[in-house]
Parts: sequence; structure tokens; C-alpha cells
Amino acid sequence: MTLCDIRGLSKTYPEFKLDNLSFTLSAGRITGFIGRNGAGKTTTIKSILGLVHPDCGEISYFGLPFGKNEQAIKQRIGYSTGAVNYYPKKKIKDIVAVTKTFYDTWDEAAYQEYLELFSLNENKMPCELSEGMKVKFNLLLALSHKAEILILDEPTSGLDPFSRDELLDLFTELKNRGVAILFSTHITSDLEKCADDILYIKNGRLVASCSKDEFGAQYGEAGETLEETILRMERSKDV
Repeated sequence: MTLCDIRGLSKTYPEFKLDNLSFTLSAGRITGFIGRNGAGKTTTIKSILGLVHPDCGEISYFGLPFGKNEQAIKQRIGYSTGAVNYYPKKKIKDIVAVTKTFYDTWDEAAYQEYLELFSLNENKMPCELSEGMKVKFNLLLALSHKAEILILDEPTSGLDPFSRDELLDLFTELKNRGVAILFSTHITSDLEKCADDILYIKNGRLVASCSKDEFGAQYGEAGETLEETILRMERSKDV
């Protein structure tokens, strides 16, 4: 089932253009969004969440146009960047107390479950957390209101290998519950481990939008790993 449908998304800046992107996100599928720094991943994510205003394109979630239903749609979406940098001197429990008032679907049991899973201390402040723990805190907020779609910008940034594996295992569990997940990353092993689909963006253009198996079959060469395929495509001027 398609939960998110993006058509013809474009955004122009003085030195960069996001050019006519179209893709879908489906229930129970993990989509890895890959491309080098400056390729347009964060601009894409911010555009489909209304954090920047695209120049053109159609954005819909759950069959509803985003522009006319933004508030209702955001009740059903979880969003996280790689780190949290707001309210650095407030205790986690105080930030959570405010955050949950914005969500009709806040699930206190899920919050407690992820709080324990991530080994977070509610009495600490974000400024006291390591970069990896900041990532976990931001994910905690995104996961605690029964989100049907998770949109995550570099969620594994700053995590040690063990914590990253835990997070990717969590993605797989959420996928099995029917959640659609889009996550951007530079770490191809993350894609190898859990991605079902791949979006590959280069210089603001979406080069590939397909299943991981189809990506390997269409773009890979004999004996190449996924990382080697993407590196070769990045170096090529013809892509």
C-alpha cells in the first residue's frame, strides 16, 4: 500500500536545483536514500515535510494532499534528523512533557519501551548527551506517537557500530509492523542490512528509484558490492 506519493518535486536555489523528483513510500518497506553531501537529500526531506516550500510538485500522504491536510498528516508521521539541538538546558522529561501535547496519538507505553531500549535518562539534558545519545533521543520523540511513516535524515550519524545495528534491527521490527521508513545515509552497509528499496540522488536529480535487488541488477557490474556500484556511479559523468 502506498502511504506517500511524490510527483514532480522541484526546488531551485541560486547554486542548486532539486529537479523533478518522483517516488513513493509503501507500508512495510524500508527505503534507503543515498547520495553524496549536497546532492539534495536534506532538501528533498525538508520539502516533503513542508519545512521548505518547493517550487512545484505534488505531495500526498495516505491519499490526502499534504498542503490541505498538513496538521492531520503530521500526526501520523515521525521525523528525525541525525542530532537534536533544541532546548539544550531542559531535562528530557520536560521536553517530552511538552512534545506529547502536540500528538493525539502519543503512546506512553511505546515511549517507556524506547526510553529503556535506548538507555536514556529522563533527568539528563540534551547538552549532557553524547552525539549518539542525542540521535537516540530525537528518535525517541519520533517513535512515541505511533507514526505510520518515519522520515529520518541521517539517523545513524554519530552512532557506534553496536548502536547502529540495534537501530537497524529496530527499523526491521517497525517494518514488520507495517511502518514505511525513509532514511538517508552515507553508510552503504546500512542499506545492505535493512533497505528494501533505494533512492539514489545525484546533483539534484533522482537517478534511481527501485528495489535494492533491481538496483543491483540494473546498475551493478559483475562482482561489485553495492558500495562499489554507487562509488562508480558517483565518479561517472554519464549518470
